Amino acid sequence: MLYSPINFKEINYKNEILSGLTVALALVPEAVAFAFVAGVGPLVGLYAAFMVCLITSVFGGRPGMISGATGALAVVMVSLVASHGVEYLFAAVVLMGIFQIIFGGLRLGKFIRLVPEPVIYGFVNGLAIVIFMAQFGHFKVTGPGGALEWINGMPLYLMLGLVLLTMAIMYLLPKLTKAIPAALTAIVVVSVVVISLNLDTKSVGDLASIKGGFPQFHIPMVPLNWETLQIILPYSIILAGIGLLESLLTLTIVDELTNTRGRGNKESIAQGASNVVTGFFGGMGGCAMIGQSIINVSSGGRTRLSGITAAIMLLVFIMFASSLIEMVPIAALVGLMFMVAIGTFEWASFKVMRRIPKSDAIVLVAVTILTVIFDLAIAVGIGVVIAALVFAWDSAVRIRARKFVDDKGWKHYEIFGPLFFGSTATFLEKFDVANDPEDVVVDFRESRVVDHSGIETLNKLTERYAKAGKKLHLRHLSDDCRRLLNNAGDIVEVNIYEDPHYAVVTDKLS
Repeated sequence: MLYSPINFKEINYKNEILSGLTVALALVPEAVAFAFVAGVGPLVGLYAAFMVCLITSVFGGRPGMISGATGALAVVMVSLVASHGVEYLFAAVVLMGIFQIIFGGLRLGKFIRLVPEPVIYGFVNGLAIVIFMAQFGHFKVTGPGGALEWINGMPLYLMLGLVLLTMAIMYLLPKLTKAIPAALTAIVVVSVVVISLNLDTKSVGDLASIKGGFPQFHIPMVPLNWETLQIILPYSIILAGIGLLESLLTLTIVDELTNTRGRGNKESIAQGASNVVTGFFGGMGGCAMIGQSIINVSSGGRTRLSGITAAIMLLVFIMFASSLIEMVPIAALVGLMFMVAIGTFEWASFKVMRRIPKSDAIVLVAVTILTVIFDLAIAVGIGVVIAALVFAWDSAVRIRARKFVDDKGWKHYEIFGPLFFGSTATFLEKFDVANDPEDVVVDFRESRVVDHSGIETLNKLTERYAKAGKKLHLRHLSDDCRRLLNNAGDIVEVNIYEDPHYAVVTDKLS
């Protein structure tokens, strides 16, 4: 159903606030980890998570969706930070946000409809695997030589035990009661067990200190010249594209989970505005986060209140409760993210693959693998291209012609299927110019000329019949086709009766 304004009488304030608190706890290690990936300080990631989450929650087009610092953006940022420093990153994030605002302002969010269902399945499955695998880093410690080593012995058993305890609580508690979010309960219980028993296990504080003040306005300290623009422009374009792609795909997933419909263009503008603000307040920028969004929705968060709560609580953690949050065991958050990964993965896709065309199954698997190996943008881009090529091929081979000779001795070709760049060769093969009678009728009642290649093919056909001294009658063509048949001359008669009103090439997507 369509998105509708919030009915405040129907809001479950307890679920929204507790869900927001759960998300805030999950955001802390994620933001810190992604900041390290980008090569910046932890507060740069935390400030980004706070500002992006708050602004998109208030002004975005998808209530219940959570945004913040993400790994997909961090892996692009790292080379810019390494080569030119963090100030250039802030400038790139501001420009990234401007591009996203323009994208939403031009109402280009509708093009997310062009992403096929197998690509979305592959995106979700690949991201679930990435989320799952990302947690393995918490099972490593820095060795004597500075290299990361797997933990073993009692620390490993303790870590696994706490992770399993977290997962067990999240799995079993909803079967008993849904009065309180299972994720928050699991984090609190495991934290109490670790602190009360003084168990020696990794905590959030072992990653980095999250203590800080309120974000301060800060104009990026970069030269305002052409050289700076040349440096940041490629990064800003890539970041804007990846951010919008991940946000709009996540919006689609949340739409399905909540049986509502968000507004992609409004979300694009909000994402852009949040990144512009973040760049001026010392943050690394961000986009929608599917893992945290699923945590929020599954914990009862459906409105803007849950996202706003998550953002505000994250700032509270940074400014006033850093010492408490730093005591939260990493094992509890790892268990939470393991459950998120398991819940995110589309297990039904294994059954679906048996019933869908092989080409769709290949796209699904390819996008999943490419998301894990490379990144979201490459995977979705390749998936869409493969799906488009398969569709073009299927459409090309489906064009056919029904042939018969009427009482006057005229031969008729009734065309079925679209005439476009992929089907032109097959279309021309249908005609027997040498053996056809003096008058030939080509009827497009059940066909459409889709693009300029189709028009050029009709021109070629008319030239062939002209050289043979025969007359061609084209029926049920659109006005566009008739105007563009510039080589037809007198040997073509275009039937103007009952012509369709569709346009070639000039149709606009609604």
